[in-house]
Amino acid sequence: MTLGLINANPVVHAKKERVVRNEDPHGDDAVDPLEIYDILLLLANFVRDIRDPEHPYSLEQLSVLSEESITVDEKLGRIVITFTPTIQHCSMATVIGLCLRVKLKECFPPHFKVDIKVAPGSHADEESVNKLLNDKERVAAALENPNLRQLVDECLYSNEL
Repeated sequence: MTLGLINANPVVHAKKERVVRNEDPHGDDAVDPLEIYDILLLLANFVRDIRDPEHPYSLEQLSVLSEESITVDEKLGRIVITFTPTIQHCSMATVIGLCLRVKLKECFPPHFKVDIKVAPGSHADEESVNKLLNDKERVAAALENPNLRQLVDECLYSNEL
């Protein structure tokens, strides 16, 4: 955890019960929002939750991400994820978006176009955050920074929850 927290007292919500599905009603190639949400929050062996970069809680527990914030258009091969930072001046919004992008890149074939954005009106610098998160060159440059990449990896692969 960092010193001088931006949001020292976030509201923490209970984790939702996961529904185990044995059959896929859409067939082998179909993707639905719950599957994407599970992939974002379920890591190897059902170790779920992308950790918030600032707090030892998951994005789900902080209501930064929810199943309702994910839209899938399978015909167009498009996934849109809208997340809501806990505060309007959250300095970790880009890190959260990078975590989502890296996780989706690992889990989905490259033909899916992924748009990641902050919810309208939820961040003071919404336009520039959205621009950074959806620009391939900016994302690549950000992930080349070893400190930033380490923070993203800690959020994705941490066992601290």
